[in-house]
Amino acid sequence: MFDNLSDKLDKALHLLKGHGSITEVNVAETLKEVRRALLDADVNFKIAKDFTTAVKDKALGQNVLTTLQPGQLMVKIVKDELTELMGGDTEGLNLSGTPTIILMSGLQGSGKTTFSGKLANYLKTKKTKKPLLVACDVYRPAAINQLHVVGDQVGVEVYSEEGNMDPVQIAKNAIAHAKQNGHNVVIVDTAGRLAVDEEMMAEIENVHKAIQPQETLFVVDAMTGQDAVNTAKAFNDRLNFEGVVLTKLDGDTRGGAAISIRSVVDKPIKFIGTGEKMDAIDVFHPARMADRILGMGDVISLVERAQEQFDEEEARKIQKKIAKNQFGFDDFLNQIQQVKKMGSMKDLIGMIPGAGKAMKDIDIDDDAFKHIEAIIHSMTPEERTVPALINGSRKKRIANGSGRTVQEVNQLLKQFDQMSKMMKMMQGGGGKKMMQMMGKMK
Repeated sequence: MFDNLSDKLDKALHLLKGHGSITEVNVAETLKEVRRALLDADVNFKIAKDFTTAVKDKALGQNVLTTLQPGQLMVKIVKDELTELMGGDTEGLNLSGTPTIILMSGLQGSGKTTFSGKLANYLKTKKTKKPLLVACDVYRPAAINQLHVVGDQVGVEVYSEEGNMDPVQIAKNAIAHAKQNGHNVVIVDTAGRLAVDEEMMAEIENVHKAIQPQETLFVVDAMTGQDAVNTAKAFNDRLNFEGVVLTKLDGDTRGGAAISIRSVVDKPIKFIGTGEKMDAIDVFHPARMADRILGMGDVISLVERAQEQFDEEEARKIQKKIAKNQFGFDDFLNQIQQVKKMGSMKDLIGMIPGAGKAMKDIDIDDDAFKHIEAIIHSMTPEERTVPALINGSRKKRIANGSGRTVQEVNQLLKQFDQMSKMMKMMQGGGGKKMMQMMGKMK
């Protein structure tokens, strides 16, 4: 996410050397490179210029604490300004109304239909709502079919009317249907075009006027950079939407849209799409995004994702098994599944301070666990429960069954044994022993 921008900002901020105060002389080259990094990320020139001027005004003359380098102080100032530029505070959805009506807008190909499904899934699982998806793209049968597929994936009903070419009437009928069937959120997916045109804008204006949504969200492909910002302005001028959704942030995103869009339309980014899976949706936190852009990670989001997958009852069972030396490969496999549900491995590693930068050139496969899973699935139920049973002949059978080598089976068994011992020591408060064990594993 924003790897190129992060790398260039990191290099720019490392230009500032020496101790004492930040002066106009020693900050000039740094801010020149910061501005260049923003422009390369497709940030509007005026916004980039205003940003560096604001950073300079705040930085000049500040005394650097003896424990800090000027570059470290500059990172803090840049982080604060980036946070402010992207909106400052986190802004959630307005879920008032019975039902709450959410109108989705955006160009064709921006990920609007997929995001409608993600939002329905988010509201269903995290807000315990009962959403209804509404297919109002009457021009593309494929769009209606896609919404039905997405609805099936997340277990949410989709309302559509075959043969009806009036999106206003469909939306009104859908709201009546929602009231009759206990749906407390209605998400209306509308038609998009390849470019802004009068016919599309007039149509979505009519839908907006007829259903009076509590939230109108503009969905934009983050990979389109400054074009996304210009399109957002055109939509906002007609709809006065409440918030922006940035999709495809897991792709080759330069970052210009995320940084610029708030300044241009004065509307918050409310959500981001971070992958293809239906749970790859995050609330947008400007401060956390600034941290990630500056290579400082996002530990809070990482912890939140872990907590979402954390099952207290399951954790208690695992603790008892560890205490009785009964932690087996089935339990280990279950832990792997929980980690996989947290998101893509590259995205998770990017949330760890410093790790994203260290691993930026390493291709991280989302199927990083598939070899381990293949080996475990090749074991018998008895072997998974009691790994000590696995002798030489069993190892050969497991290796053949999983398509891996005996050496890989041995390595997994060794790592599993070491991990089990450490988990038992941690549970028993044996911190000193655990440190000794970790030293032997190096």
